[in-house]
Amino acid sequence: MSEGSSEGRSAALDYHEFPTPGKLEIRATKPMANQRDLSRAYSPGVADACLEIKANPADSVRYTARGNLVAVVTNGSAVLGLGNIGALAAKPVMEGKAVLFKKFAAIDCFDIEVNETDPVKLAEIVASLEPTFGAINLEDIKAPDCFVVERLCREKMNIPVFHDDQHGTAIVVGAAAVNALKVANKRFEDVKVVSTGGGAAGIACLNMLLKLGVKRENVWLCDIHGLVHEGREVDMNPEKAAFAQKTDLRTLADVIPGADLFLGLSGKGVLKADMVRAMAKDPIVLALANPDPEIDPAEARAANPDVIMATGRSDYPNQVNNVLCFPFIFRGALDVGATEINDAMAVACVEGIAELARASSSAEAAAAYQGERLSFGRDYLIPKPFDPRLLAIVAGAVAQAAMESGVATRPLDDIEAYKARLNASVYRSSFIMRRVFEVARTAERRIVFAEGEDERVLRAAQAMREEGVGVPILIGRPDVMALRCERAALPLKVGTDFDFVNPEDDPRYREYWRTYHQIMQRRGVTPDLARAIMRTNTTAIGAVMVARGEADSLICGTFGQFLWHLNYVRQVLATPALTPVGALSLMIAEKTLLFVADTQVNPEPTAAQIAETVISAARHARRFGVEPKIALCSHSQFGNLDTDSGRRMREALQILDAREVDFIYEGEMHSDLALDPELRARIFPNSRMEGAANVLVFANTDAASAVRNIIKMVSGGLEVGPILMGMGNRAHIVTPSITTRGLLNIAALAGAPVHTYG
Repeated sequence: MSEGSSEGRSAALDYHEFPTPGKLEIRATKPMANQRDLSRAYSPGVADACLEIKANPADSVRYTARGNLVAVVTNGSAVLGLGNIGALAAKPVMEGKAVLFKKFAAIDCFDIEVNETDPVKLAEIVASLEPTFGAINLEDIKAPDCFVVERLCREKMNIPVFHDDQHGTAIVVGAAAVNALKVANKRFEDVKVVSTGGGAAGIACLNMLLKLGVKRENVWLCDIHGLVHEGREVDMNPEKAAFAQKTDLRTLADVIPGADLFLGLSGKGVLKADMVRAMAKDPIVLALANPDPEIDPAEARAANPDVIMATGRSDYPNQVNNVLCFPFIFRGALDVGATEINDAMAVACVEGIAELARASSSAEAAAAYQGERLSFGRDYLIPKPFDPRLLAIVAGAVAQAAMESGVATRPLDDIEAYKARLNASVYRSSFIMRRVFEVARTAERRIVFAEGEDERVLRAAQAMREEGVGVPILIGRPDVMALRCERAALPLKVGTDFDFVNPEDDPRYREYWRTYHQIMQRRGVTPDLARAIMRTNTTAIGAVMVARGEADSLICGTFGQFLWHLNYVRQVLATPALTPVGALSLMIAEKTLLFVADTQVNPEPTAAQIAETVISAARHARRFGVEPKIALCSHSQFGNLDTDSGRRMREALQILDAREVDFIYEGEMHSDLALDPELRARIFPNSRMEGAANVLVFANTDAASAVRNIIKMVSGGLEVGPILMGMGNRAHIVTPSITTRGLLNIAALAGAPVHTYG
């Protein structure tokens, strides 16, 4: 488990010690700012919650954190890679487990280390904790004690009890085996399995393989004493005895010939190269010993190039990692109030993990694992832990299985809505974008991307196909796009899965340069210049396509300066009725969302331009289902300074008053007054705005852009946009920092006609 080198050890220790010792802290979820808060949180208000729970114990999940609280419990008797180091020394591991619960599934977790080696007494201690927790994760308890502890806890407790070393490992092994057999074109019921290691994880993995279809008579279990066989008395227990074979064979070397699957949870070097050569065609080797596997992958491949290999290490392909399972199985179980985690839920978890690996990789996983090929096959049997789709897919499958198997006390009315909520917790833009996506799915608008060779654009095109939001058209060289799709493991075929324009050789080239020349001939563009631009300028090409009706909207800007792209959008697509008004960014912070304008288009807008920006921002806010409350922000505040920005804002206010618009606006004011209604009431008690503003319009792009970037960098805000207002959705210009998810969001906006909103 240690990083090995003295430098790595020092870095690991510093990570645990600084700036605050440990990896966890407790934070309040309710305000505690005054006497009123205190009276509600503690005495006398807390009594009301206590009495409600006494009357109906199920209400504990309504009035306390219990429904989202898991205990990670250990006695430190079998810590992975470290052995019996005791409860106290195991605490860093348990804190780490708690951090993973929070990171991957937003589950709160307390680590509980218990100085108790007697399994019966340990089970009694754990069972007594039921009023505190919604579920129990047993961890790093040696075999066979762990079997006793889990069995007794399950018998006594009415909440899920899950020994991750057993069942978490088994689930991920099951997912790896499902996909490995698909690659090898074999079936569970036909394969011979040889396993080394009769501990908790090994036994649980074999039981999972039986649930998936392996026949018990085809399982050969070996441990340090050799084959588990009928009549053996050394180091036996009921769990091992269930796999005893009636045979004269006694060693791993005796039973490995013809094996289809080797499962190792034992130690370094147990599996030899000769043994791999003796296995069946396309052998599957799951060598999961840590820190060193039963056989090095390079040695296994040298012995048999067709071997399908997985280990427990992150520096080799196909890492069998419990983090793929436990956060998500607990998420699903907690959300339906499951009384246990049963076989149906475990198998659903296996199927969800395996299915995700067979899907195309997500952009987020690709970014987290740059340089790795994430395409289903021998070297990609199971997904990566940082794939954000795991939460909804696996937790959703577990919740569904819990309901269908009858262990859910709080069944969900709509499983798809539940998955959407989980996705919204991962993709923060998901909830606010839902309305836009729904409209885009019905419109089938054609979206042309100017920078079609960019991997983010290619991934966005794939995501558009999966989400059904518009028809992508990519501008780029087809051979380059095909190569980058192959390199990124994207199942996209150029010309089949998306249309394209090749700027170097397209049959429409003559039509395009003539169209561009006709538009620009009285603005200094000669035929030769038009020809050159239509060969080299993909933004201009995309704009011409929209002008000709061959696409409905253009998306550009993944590289280059915003105003450079804006120049060609104005040249080709602007009309007296459609002209760029401003750039609007939707910023999604942890507890709020805020629209910011104008971040790009008009460096020092006139009062009339500010008024148009306000009106356009209101219209676009409503596209997201947000009723706009717009603050005109300036250094001047309600007329207290005679500055240029203050004068322009006051004049813009007069223009809006005269137009009698149907939304709330106020100004000019500081941004803190816009967001703090109590402060605003003290400074300007007769304000027409109540509550906090949700749209901030600034007097210059410097201020707007600064606020946008500060929200992104300091508070971790997520940007949807920029949205180019005033162009009737015919063009949007993004920024080079945009992600694949950001491009998908813009594509959905471009794919949802503006006129479909109020």
